[in-house]
Amino acid sequence: MSITRLSAGLLLILLTACTGSGSKKFTVNGKITGRTDSIIYLEEVPMATMQRVLVDSVTPDQDGSFTLQTKAEEETIYNVRVEKQDYPAASLVNDATAVSLSLFYNPANLDFPDRYEVTGSPLSKSLQTYMLAFNKQLEQVFVLGKQLDSLQQAAVIAPSTIAEVETKRSFLVQAVRQATDSALNVNTNPAFSMLVLGYYQSMAGNPTVGLLGYSMEEIKSLVKRLSDKNPTHKGLEAVSIMMAAQPKAPQGLVGQSAPEFSLPDPNGKIISLSSFRGRYVLVDFWASWCKPCRMENPTVVDAYARFKNRNFSVLGVSLDQPDGKDDWMNAVMKDRLTWTQVSDLQYWNSPVVPLYNIQGIPYNVLVDPNGKVVAESLRGEQLAATLEQVLPK
Repeated sequence: MSITRLSAGLLLILLTACTGSGSKKFTVNGKITGRTDSIIYLEEVPMATMQRVLVDSVTPDQDGSFTLQTKAEEETIYNVRVEKQDYPAASLVNDATAVSLSLFYNPANLDFPDRYEVTGSPLSKSLQTYMLAFNKQLEQVFVLGKQLDSLQQAAVIAPSTIAEVETKRSFLVQAVRQATDSALNVNTNPAFSMLVLGYYQSMAGNPTVGLLGYSMEEIKSLVKRLSDKNPTHKGLEAVSIMMAAQPKAPQGLVGQSAPEFSLPDPNGKIISLSSFRGRYVLVDFWASWCKPCRMENPTVVDAYARFKNRNFSVLGVSLDQPDGKDDWMNAVMKDRLTWTQVSDLQYWNSPVVPLYNIQGIPYNVLVDPNGKVVAESLRGEQLAATLEQVLPK
């Protein structure tokens, strides 16, 4: 279970804990180079959910200079995002009252900055160092994974060659985990540690990546160690309390009737789950702001294209925020989600959250033509494998 799958109710606790009379100002003095007419956003990232909350925005001056400000009672993570892009341009820790940030864009590729420089915040610099090393190693894991797939599909390749690539990939996967262990052991700052853990776990939660994820017991041990070192950190205290209240073995929905719900599509038309009776339907809970969801979307797209003529459909249910309709629609178009989409844009307050006991997203349930749940939490290769087995030929 990843740290992003902690109870959604914890978000409310954290938001409450992050405001108070003892709040201190946090300022980002920045400059963006290589692109113009961009709105810069500052987002707080509550450590338990890793779901961003907008706290400030600004249009840069003609020379690219900008200033972002907010107040926080204690150290936490902040994302600097450009033009509401899917991924942040930089992630920062407010271990200083003011930090300097320079974003450098190549006009030929405005999706990501070529690089960024941060000064005035030692933890933000450490975080940047970890992210750069992690992403470089992860890219190598992907390359070896693709190479392994190609070798396994070729009938004339010697088993020893496949074994050699498997060994290389296994060593690299272990190295990625060890590097993360080292980062978590060296640093006891709650904001830094929980973001590193959440970032790693979001990747490990994707079966196609193959990283060695942290178990719930390991996560609890880390949180306890951080709590012992930071006994007055309210956000971390809230994490500890909520983790202690987590059910040990929650009952799944398999074998039960899928709870009925009705939500509006983008045009306001009310769509009910029961309208899909007579077909197999994958009810896919996701959101535009959820990075693991966006990474999983291509898997769902491939499954829909492969199985849609076998009495199969998909119903996308977004947990986007009240002001997030444009983000939702942009993600639908960008990720090519051509099936029915619904959302009440109520974020974690949507009634489908308790109805399906959603602890984190992406999450899905496969419902048969009679309305019974036959599988849940199908990700990566498991989705296509299950559909191939369950759907009529």
